[in-house]
Amino acid sequence: MTIDVYTATGTKKGTATLPKDLFEAPINEGLMHQAVVRHQGNRRTVVAHTKGRGEIQGSTRKLFAQKGTGRARRGSVRSPLLRGGNKAFGPLKNANYRKDMPKKMRWAALKSCLSMQAQNKKIIGLENYSDNVKTKDMMKLLEKLPVDIGRKILFVTPQHHQALVLSARNIPKVKAIQVSGLNVEDVLGAWHIIFVVDALKVAEELFSSKEKKQMKQMKQKSSGDSDTKKVASKTKRSSVSSGSSVSSDSSK
Repeated sequence: MTIDVYTATGTKKGTATLPKDLFEAPINEGLMHQAVVRHQGNRRTVVAHTKGRGEIQGSTRKLFAQKGTGRARRGSVRSPLLRGGNKAFGPLKNANYRKDMPKKMRWAALKSCLSMQAQNKKIIGLENYSDNVKTKDMMKLLEKLPVDIGRKILFVTPQHHQALVLSARNIPKVKAIQVSGLNVEDVLGAWHIIFVVDALKVAEELFSSKEKKQMKQMKQKSSGDSDTKKVASKTKRSSVSSGSSVSSDSSK
């Protein structure tokens, strides 16, 4: 699968091939939903809190005898049945909405999102960007790119770029993140995703499958072993040649 690549001036330069492992993965809607719920729950801050029975100010004295009055049983004035008492089943500040999810599932959900957005032609490439980019430059670029201004636009950079983040933040519904910060919620919520070309390579290295990484490590290890064998054979030859020269000198 290929995408169109544009320059910093907004002119089309060519195409770039998307990594197959990331952008042609099977789409799993249930897994994507689970990842979004986890992401939203983990960034949720609990503010609402109602006082419990032990936190309400007031006496703990029993209002009247348990039996003999003909009335319903009553404890202290802190009872939720009485005015001024605590709230029954109210929200508490110690509520925990955090959820865990295995790394394999998180990565599979992210790949599903990227693949779905790639199939829907929502991804384009950007060749490079200025180091001192300003908001007006960003706005000019967006006006020239084939994107809908006013919709959510996500810039993905290979590494953190402060100027780009600040210039994008000044424009409504435009966000810039580095590739290591990619998440399901941002990818699904974006109407257009603009990948810097270098970010595609970084993404492939970060989120590639375990088997690919193992193969790469094995290749590196095998090449390293072959290099050490070559060095060992060279040293052995040199030692043998030096030994033979010493023996010839002694015979003389």
